[in-house]
Amino acid sequence: MIITSANTLQNREIIEYKGLVTGEALIGANVYKDLFSGVRDVVGGRTSEYEKEIKKARDISLESMKEKAKQLDANAIIGLKISYDNLGGTMGNTILITAYGTAIKYEK
Repeated sequence: MIITSANTLQNREIIEYKGLVTGEALIGANVYKDLFSGVRDVVGGRTSEYEKEIKKARDISLESMKEKAKQLDANAIIGLKISYDNLGGTMGNTILITAYGTAIKYEK
């Protein structure tokens, strides 16, 4: 399935707009991860554990969005946007990652 942030597909004719599709994933960061991330930030370098978790959650949200598009008999998603929102939490942060776009059917 083609997924693009563009609002059209180059050299393809869109034959039907199926509607908005979304995919969401939540990741939680606990106090210990926050602590070690802060130490890492002070001494320099990247916090690879957070990056791995964010990538995993982003992949989950994209897969969820693709499944919803397939259920609508779409073969592409255009206008992709990805949103990252910090929801807070008592023992750390919860981050919501949302992927959304327009499911379409194009002529192959």
